[in-house]
Amino acid sequence: MSIAVVGSLSRDLPAGGPARVGGTPYYAACALRFLGARATIVTKCAEGDRGLLLRPTVALGVPVNWRRAGTTASFAYEYVDDVRRMTVEAIGEPWTDDDARGWVAEAIGKTRWLHLAPLLRSDFPAGTVRRLARGRRVLLDGQGLVRPGRTGPLELAADFDPEILRHVTILKLAEEEALALVESIDERSLGTLGVDEIIVTHGIRGASVLADGQLRRVAAHPVEHVDPTGSGDAFAVTYLCARRSGAAPLAAARRATALVGHLLAGRRS
Repeated sequence: MSIAVVGSLSRDLPAGGPARVGGTPYYAACALRFLGARATIVTKCAEGDRGLLLRPTVALGVPVNWRRAGTTASFAYEYVDDVRRMTVEAIGEPWTDDDARGWVAEAIGKTRWLHLAPLLRSDFPAGTVRRLARGRRVLLDGQGLVRPGRTGPLELAADFDPEILRHVTILKLAEEEALALVESIDERSLGTLGVDEIIVTHGIRGASVLADGQLRRVAAHPVEHVDPTGSGDAFAVTYLCARRSGAAPLAAARRATALVGHLLAGRRS
């Protein structure tokens, strides 16, 4: 396999609609199916949610390694003027050092490119990240830095364990997550995080890429009037696949932006 995606599935509750599958493993698998990339998904959820969450993920055709969890994360959300408002309804089971040393290590084998996809800060403690990062290049989703592991309305906070970033090769942040961590999205501010390669997604406005000390912008073709949930997950896994294949950061971001636009356009049709 070329990459591995490790993260929990979630039970998503869109306003006015039924519960549905969510979480990076599902949306990453959507992108990986389109890309035809060699990859594996490593995930977990509660036994009672297998039908709703695991079945559609497996149906996408990407190899999935699953384990039963005691709890499943759940999020209610709605979009108001293109701004997503979220409530954490339930917290998923954390990924432990025992997971990292045991079944997860077996599932990812010798894979050297790893996408860690926390839903909340409680998902991946620093010790688990350190264990999984040994000998690997790790892309971390910034949700795991700024989303506190508690129920109630989702509010972003920057009081994360800085030890985590010592083991991260690539940090992916949504714009609002970046601004919860730094004063502004520029070379100096992002550089204070201590990660050499940082991607900031700006929704329909594209993305910014910090690499080699330079921040560059990638434009996107706007796809409006469509639910963008999961587009950041698709962007991240596409970016990692491109980097694994030898693309430079800016080229990888362009590929990821184009792929997300294609997937979102497909939802509208």
